[in-house]
Amino acid sequence: MSKKTLKEKLSAGLLFVDGAMGTQLMAKGVEAGKCNDYLNIESPKIITDIHRSYYDAGSDAVYTNTFGANGITLARHNLADKVEEINAAAVKNAKLAAQAAGGDRYVIGDIGPCGDFLQPLGSLEPRTLCDAYARQAKALYKAGVDGFVVETFMAADEAAEAVKGIKSVCDLPVFVSFAFDATGSDFRTMMGASVEMEITIFKDLGVDAIGFNCGTLKMEQYLQLTEKFAKLLKVKNIVLLAKPNGGKPELVGGNAVYKLQDKEFGDWIEKIHKAGAVIVGGCCGTSPSHIKAMTKKLKS
Repeated sequence: MSKKTLKEKLSAGLLFVDGAMGTQLMAKGVEAGKCNDYLNIESPKIITDIHRSYYDAGSDAVYTNTFGANGITLARHNLADKVEEINAAAVKNAKLAAQAAGGDRYVIGDIGPCGDFLQPLGSLEPRTLCDAYARQAKALYKAGVDGFVVETFMAADEAAEAVKGIKSVCDLPVFVSFAFDATGSDFRTMMGASVEMEITIFKDLGVDAIGFNCGTLKMEQYLQLTEKFAKLLKVKNIVLLAKPNGGKPELVGGNAVYKLQDKEFGDWIEKIHKAGAVIVGGCCGTSPSHIKAMTKKLKS
């Protein structure tokens, strides 16, 4: 029996995605400041092992290690000429892990913000940005991803160019995910984007999922954010994505530390799923043990 498409899997009402990549790279001793995307070529076993650990924990899908693998971001590491090579290697690493894990597994091409802003706030022109994302998307598509996620964005205009870039390449499923912070009794990104803005803009761009990841919220606030999305996101064929951090980080010795235990994370994700989230996973501070607690809780 052939594997369901990612769209078919979403229609079933629940998709388990993975946890943090950066947290696991640090745990494996990867030096801070390195180009994590280049590790797909330089240290592929590290990346494949992390993907495999999430599949083994119950994830249906993993995000490729390509958060900064667009030409604009890679240029800061003098790697702009390796966009295709890095993205192809990333997909290969994730697919190797999927094959080793067995069963129906999915690989989602991860596209993150470029680190600059569109004019007039920054130096980028929309066409330049869209082309950079299209180039990355084409490399991921050719390597065989099942879909895409545009994640951890704070500026709606930049995220829109990323979605347009992907859509110019293929018609695979696209998820869009913003990083929200608390602003009084509401939620906005660092650049002022609201839940209402995200839904209004991206429902017309043909995305398959809308939601959130990362941010600086407590777990109860992530639940409130989920409830707000669920109340407003009444669009046919668009599901809600929730990939919170492992709780609100605490500053310890100059480092951000996430102290939420795996069982607590699973309990909160159960509430978040019941509130309406169809795609669930973890972001910063989460590990395979958090994802295992989540999948175990929801499967039971």
